[in-house]
Amino acid sequence: MKRLLVLIVLATLAWSGYWAVGAWQLRQAQEDWFEERRADGWQADYADLGVGGFPNRLDTTFTDIALADPGSGLAWQAPVFQILRLSYRPNHLIAAWPETQSLATPERRATVESEDMRASLVLRGGEDRALERATLVAGTLRLVPETGGAWALARLNAAAERTAASPATYRLGLSLDGLAPPGSPRRLPQTLDAVRLDATVAFDAPWDAAAIAARRPQPRRIELDTAEATWGDLVLRAAGRLDVDAEGRPEGRIALRAENWRAILRLAQETGALPPGVAGTLEDALALAARLSGESGTLDMPLDFDDGQIRLGPVPLGPAPRLVIR
Repeated sequence: MKRLLVLIVLATLAWSGYWAVGAWQLRQAQEDWFEERRADGWQADYADLGVGGFPNRLDTTFTDIALADPGSGLAWQAPVFQILRLSYRPNHLIAAWPETQSLATPERRATVESEDMRASLVLRGGEDRALERATLVAGTLRLVPETGGAWALARLNAAAERTAASPATYRLGLSLDGLAPPGSPRRLPQTLDAVRLDATVAFDAPWDAAAIAARRPQPRRIELDTAEATWGDLVLRAAGRLDVDAEGRPEGRIALRAENWRAILRLAQETGALPPGVAGTLEDALALAARLSGESGTLDMPLDFDDGQIRLGPVPLGPAPRLVIR
């Protein structure tokens, strides 16, 4: 019995030492990361950094954390932020956000209000710590800009997983339920029934530790398997492929299917997504295309990206957006 007791005491001391060393190394790595960002010209501050979770967890808690990247102009602040992990599974992280945080871009600032916003990240071993798979979930979510109306969401589910094809290619999924854009037209429901996305994106580099500290990976090929948005009687579906050059210019074709397309066109005009001078010409052209397809209320048309421009069928829509991740 005495020998067993000695073994238990030794095992407890050994595990306590293992945990203490792991906690010290984790804290040192976090402090070094913030020091490196400050040396790069970032704002990288926190009021307190604590590591706890003994005996089976290594949980990091930041209070009053603030990060701002001068290169991209992106900034984020939160009163508390946690990174949770099991001490014997250091490559599986859980990130937990507070109910209120703030985001800023070069164009605007906004407050993010959420309920139980969490992410799960599984990283590969090695120094690069490349992303293997990730999920992000949130309950009620509101994005409140300093100017303009708020966006609201009942449920968010997003996922990414590295494919076997390439270490820099990821399968992406997105599901938004109860999305309420600001200033919804009264003749439509206040919320979209559903928004769904399933795509495979090849980047020019893996998403790893350098993706935040240095340069964000940029998309080079987007294979859109399914994209669908339902808003009352309006249904929009899309699928296709785009190749993206080094300047972020997309080239390729997206096949669109729109049910009740005239209402979608009017909605795009009301919300400012479509320039006023284009709406009339576009409606005439689309009406002809719909009649030729035999269904006046349903439209099947290609959305072409070519030479920096977008065309919906034969109708030019203007310059294509640059697909650049800041």
